[in-house]
Amino acid sequence: MSKILDLIQQETARQSNTIRLIASENYASEEILSSLGSSLTNKYSEGYPHHRYYEGQEFIDQIEIIAIENAKKLFQAQFANVQAYSGSPANLAVYLALLQPNDTILGLSLSSGGHLTHGHKVSISGKWLNSVSYGLNADGYIDYNEIESLANQHKPKLIISGHSAYPRQVDFKKIGDIAKSVGAYHLADISHISGLVATGLHPHPFPDADIITTTTHKILRGPRGALIMTNHPDLAQKIDKAVFPGLQGGPHNNNIAGIAIALEDALKPEYTNYCKKVITNAQSLAKALQTRGFDIVSGGTENHLLLVDLRNKGIDGDTLSKALNSVNIETNKNTIPFDTASPLKPNGIRLGTPAVTTLGLQEQDMDIIAELIHQVVQNLDNKDNLEQIKAQVITFIRQFKQ
Repeated sequence: MSKILDLIQQETARQSNTIRLIASENYASEEILSSLGSSLTNKYSEGYPHHRYYEGQEFIDQIEIIAIENAKKLFQAQFANVQAYSGSPANLAVYLALLQPNDTILGLSLSSGGHLTHGHKVSISGKWLNSVSYGLNADGYIDYNEIESLANQHKPKLIISGHSAYPRQVDFKKIGDIAKSVGAYHLADISHISGLVATGLHPHPFPDADIITTTTHKILRGPRGALIMTNHPDLAQKIDKAVFPGLQGGPHNNNIAGIAIALEDALKPEYTNYCKKVITNAQSLAKALQTRGFDIVSGGTENHLLLVDLRNKGIDGDTLSKALNSVNIETNKNTIPFDTASPLKPNGIRLGTPAVTTLGLQEQDMDIIAELIHQVVQNLDNKDNLEQIKAQVITFIRQFKQ
């Protein structure tokens, strides 16, 4: 066996023995994993269905059309592009389609839970464009008054809604109304909440957003990839041209097949039940941590993730996430609102429930996880106790099918 195949097996074993609480991670089905390793990866397919630059596309075209139709049905969209390689290229494609260099955009700041591609200075979105950021109010909620004030002051060409670390619902209508008032486009990046939007558990961006982008590998449980959707026919061709030939060459056909399968699964009633459990599990985990003295940003959650403010525990997010990883609890350090610490050692961690919910964990299991996290905090410098906690974690998570 090659070293690479051996490492893949080791990673599979690691996932099987780990409580995975990273909000952007999940488990893809066997059908999706099979599609990723299929002969589709051998085929080059520049262009779009029935308009390719290579021959031999009779099956590839059918697969991509199914993926497109599933996306349109799931998200109530008239147009969908399924070729973007991932979420960051999808957002970049929207910028290429709608904007010119140095145009002004307005997005949620990274420190407030936004994404790098929403205009952060280290991203091309913050270098190629004139980026202005909005933030949160003192209670940890999006400050819509600030959005309106900044929009009136800077007259952005595009306002971005959506987040990567925000535990509350987004008022897409308020942001859409602000965008209209200043003549801006409204892009809703729902990568983290796409499943909740699709199942009616979070307000839908349409008709208040001009374009929706989402990844397909988080709560949607698909492969790495992205969707770009709109209900404006005049934007559809611009989006297609921005993805190909604007940014990409041949699409990843194996990924598109996996996306088609994931979207088909998300159209089933069972998926709505799954998303409901994701939310209740996140809320249960937040409450269980609060009873153990943890400070939860904004006091709770309305979606799949929660942010833990660790300042009252006297520990930073980097130290705790590493300690948790040592006992097979997988999280990520995260900046909290108004954090004065370095992003390398922020004052928070981010927890999410999509992956553990896929395994079948219930509300009562969130109390067990909260207690395990609490025990790690209590035993940071006790290696023997941490080893015992690790054994408990492995015994606990192995009960659930993977």
